[in-house]
Amino acid sequence: MKQALILDLDNTIYPVSSIADHLFKSLFDFLDQNMEGKSFEHIEAAKDDLTKRHFHLVANKFNFGEELMAKGIDLLKNAAYELPMLPFEDYQHIKTVNLPKFLVTTGFTKLQWSKVKMLGIEDDFVEIHIVDPETSKQTKRDVFADIMKRHNYTAEDILVIGDDPESEIKAAIELGIDTFLFDPENKHADALVTYKAVDLKDALNHLS
Repeated sequence: MKQALILDLDNTIYPVSSIADHLFKSLFDFLDQNMEGKSFEHIEAAKDDLTKRHFHLVANKFNFGEELMAKGIDLLKNAAYELPMLPFEDYQHIKTVNLPKFLVTTGFTKLQWSKVKMLGIEDDFVEIHIVDPETSKQTKRDVFADIMKRHNYTAEDILVIGDDPESEIKAAIELGIDTFLFDPENKHADALVTYKAVDLKDALNHLS
């Protein structure tokens, strides 16, 4: 029987696509104007990735360069999202599970906290951890290990729920923790994961 859940935030509890046009407008406009020499397809792929992964990872993947990366950080590090937000409908099933829940998300601290508050989910978690590459070299793997140590959990006690095979899922696997990949569009058919489903509520089938 699982003793605790660790959840990711973006595209796990809510869809980033629901806020992307507003949240990333300034950044997307800046990319359109400053990614000289890059194809339309390259720029659009970078924009799409920004709705799935944190800025630093995308900037490195798409070779933004120092100047473009610095400007992107300036645009996002003090940003906050202050419009109404809704979680995925299935999140209500996860919310009501009578187990301690930990939220571990990567991104800019102010921005991630603003999402948590607009979603109204702060009280759903015993701890909320924001892994901010601008302020710390800590990783999700480090946070998972720290949670286990402080709360005397074994790897078998925990289920990590997330949407990214290369982020929280990978970190959990490295620690021997069971993972549930929420993949509503079935984009990661070959991902290395303990459990996988297109419905978030199916994670509840793997708690015992």
